[in-house]
Amino acid sequence: MSLQSFQNWSEDLQFQEKQPVLFIGHGSPMNAIEDNMFSETWAQFGKDLEKPKAVLVISAHWLTNGTHITAMEKPRTIHDFGGFPKALFEVEYPANGSPALAKTTQKIITTTNVGLDHEWGLDHGTWSVVKHMYPNADIPVLQLSIDYNKPAQYHFELAKQLKALRNKGVLIIGSGNMVHNLRMVAWDKLNEPEYGFDWAFEMNTIFKDKIEKNDSQALINYQKLNQASLLAIPSPDHYYPLLYAMALQDENDSVSFFNDKIVGGSLTMTSVKWGN
Repeated sequence: MSLQSFQNWSEDLQFQEKQPVLFIGHGSPMNAIEDNMFSETWAQFGKDLEKPKAVLVISAHWLTNGTHITAMEKPRTIHDFGGFPKALFEVEYPANGSPALAKTTQKIITTTNVGLDHEWGLDHGTWSVVKHMYPNADIPVLQLSIDYNKPAQYHFELAKQLKALRNKGVLIIGSGNMVHNLRMVAWDKLNEPEYGFDWAFEMNTIFKDKIEKNDSQALINYQKLNQASLLAIPSPDHYYPLLYAMALQDENDSVSFFNDKIVGGSLTMTSVKWGN
């Protein structure tokens, strides 16, 4: 990317309003093609929020060695799942990328070298949500990967550096699930509203309490909360996106929850918005 295009992007952001920050429980890929309470809420956000300059997603489904950002002009739609209906595999989300924004993000993250990726694209942690928010695919969408070799504190500190983008009109979304234990899903209870294991309800309540109190250290050290946290987060891939979003809040941000539901006993769709 030329210096001129970098400057053009920076100037383009100059007069943008600060965006809120979202953590979205994305759940099943089927939410991409179903009209349900989750997808309807995502669609409403797309109508209610000021249109962002771009969307940057930290998805639970892009785990890497090192940190990378999608830097291609046309990111592909990745169907990173199996065993679902053909209609889901036929979905394409043709949003543009933004090599200029990728380069800007690479520059503002100073704690590690950020690789410019031209292979990945948009996985279902991103497009299953964003396609409802912006169905016309008329906003550039990028993904930032999660370095899975690093601990929770590392991710929280790295995410703080993205505030400059939030303040310049980029909507940043962490996409995962706070409580995510696929091995314990009660598949026969998926359609039973409010069915959940006691430990899932317990951790959902604790997580919301810590978020409301802005107790980031408790969330970073989630393993120390109680034994139930180990059931809620048997692996941190779907949890780390929450820390990225949490790190981006400002002191005066309002906090609100949405899609606050348990699915299949051991998954929560609970999502968070910071800011107006």
